Amino acid sequence: MKKKKKIIVAITGASGSIYAKVLLDKLSKLDDQVAEVGVVMSDNAKDVWTFELGADNYQHYPFTFYNKNDFMAPFASGSARFDTMIVCPCSMGTLGRIAQGISSDLTTRAADVILKERRKLVLVTRETPLSTIHIQNMNLVTQAGGIICPASPSFYSLPKTFEELAATVIDRVLSLSDIDVASYAWGDQQ
Repeated sequence: MKKKKKIIVAITGASGSIYAKVLLDKLSKLDDQVAEVGVVMSDNAKDVWTFELGADNYQHYPFTFYNKNDFMAPFASGSARFDTMIVCPCSMGTLGRIAQGISSDLTTRAADVILKERRKLVLVTRETPLSTIHIQNMNLVTQAGGIICPASPSFYSLPKTFEELAATVIDRVLSLSDIDVASYAWGDQQ
C-alpha cells in the first residue's frame, strides 16, 4: 500500500478559479491516498474565485487553510515532510518569484522548500501569450525540478461542462503528483 500524501495547494489570483475548485473537489474525495491538504490563497485568489465562480465557497472544504503570510505553517519548513505542492492556478508573478527564489509569502516559501527538498512541485500556469521572461522563468523552475503544467484543457474526452473541461487538466496534475485518478486516457473507448 502506498504512503498517503501530504499536499500543499496554493491558489493565486490568476484567472482560472475553476481549476482550483475542481482540484479541491477531487482532493476532498481522495482520503484513501491523501493524508493532509494545506491550502494557502492570496487575497486576489479569493476575489477572483468569488468573481469567476459567483461564490466564496472555498472556505467550506475540509482542509486547513493558512494565511498567506503564515511562516509558522508546517510546510514553511522541510521538516514537515509535505510530498507535493500544486500551485493552481499559478500567476506569472508567482512563477517569477518561485523561479528567482524570492520567498516573500507562504506560497513562495513553500515552493522554495519543496524544490530544495527535491520534492514534487507542479505549477498550473495560466497566461497567454507568454513573454520571454515567462518562458525563462518556466525554464528555471523546470531546471530546479519543478513541473510546468499549463492549464490547457484537452477535448478528446468530449467534456460537456466547464468542470469536466477543467478536470482534463486537474486529472493530469493529480497524475503528475503520483495520485491515482480514474480519468480518460488517449486510446480509451468512449
